[in-house]
Amino acid sequence: MRREAIPETPVRIIRAHDFIRAAPQGELDLKESEKLLKEIASGSAVLADYELILDTRRAQIEMSATDLWYLASELSKLRGTFSRHKMAVLCPLERFDRAEFFALCAKNRGFQVMAFTSFEDAIEWLTANGTPEA
Repeated sequence: MRREAIPETPVRIIRAHDFIRAAPQGELDLKESEKLLKEIASGSAVLADYELILDTRRAQIEMSATDLWYLASELSKLRGTFSRHKMAVLCPLERFDRAEFFALCAKNRGFQVMAFTSFEDAIEWLTANGTPEA
């Protein structure tokens, strides 16, 4: 029996706690989160050849639609790092609508982003050839 070749697309996981910070009152600290996102982007040589998974499954902060829109807009300022490849947003089922909204905001800025609740589905999409589904 002949096996299909598995694409050798490298994938890098960025966990939410790597760039999302809470203020003392428990809400999102946008300034600190923006700073950390820029630090991740400044190490862009490390990310240049990878498809990305943004793993938000263990995030403790509930982000508003405004917060998600803002973070997507910050991605556009870091276009050189995050726009070359696909990004899968991995989230728990109860936050799928929020992740889908973030993906829509990012897509509107020219990024290839999709939301997933399954790690396996995210990997399958990231390693598939071609453009993302709408």
